[in-house]
Amino acid sequence: MIETTALPQLILVVGRPGAGKSTLARKLARSIHCPLVSRDDIKEGIVNTVGDKGEPEREITWTTYSTFFDNIELLLRNKVTLVAEAAFRAKRWAPKIDPLRELATIKAIRCHIGTDLANQRVRQRRLEDPEWNRFHNEPPIQPKEMLPTGYDPSSDGLDSLTVDTSEDYNPSYETILEFISSSQKRKSD
Repeated sequence: MIETTALPQLILVVGRPGAGKSTLARKLARSIHCPLVSRDDIKEGIVNTVGDKGEPEREITWTTYSTFFDNIELLLRNKVTLVAEAAFRAKRWAPKIDPLRELATIKAIRCHIGTDLANQRVRQRRLEDPEWNRFHNEPPIQPKEMLPTGYDPSSDGLDSLTVDTSEDYNPSYETILEFISSSQKRKSD
């Protein structure tokens, strides 16, 4: 293992389905030259192996969840800064994120978008990728009453930035990059 007191960064890109998380996460990972760990990509890899997406909240869901966090932890323990993207469900994901605070400086970028536009984007994504339903079993449309705060990791002590992704990025992409590069921490002995 590399010897350094510098902590890697874990940049969480979070938000409801259709909020633009994947697009922003891929762009950030390219810009800062680091790996992207995507929950959906992991699930699709598992489905490619087993041949079936399974039922919601069953074995494939939990295998995806474990594999996602195992990969994040492995990379952070080896001093790799990374971007992680998922529709985090606060109650379920917070217990997995909290222990990572010892391994990394964690920043959360919260993608915010209205329900109607999010649903429109989800529909469009499914039309553009006819294979999408083979890999995923999320509900087809989000109900209007679903609040975006349901898709958010624990914010206790996390440095976070909310980004409106309705049209472009607000604040700007340059501001997002500045947020990521600010306040690198070093592990105290």
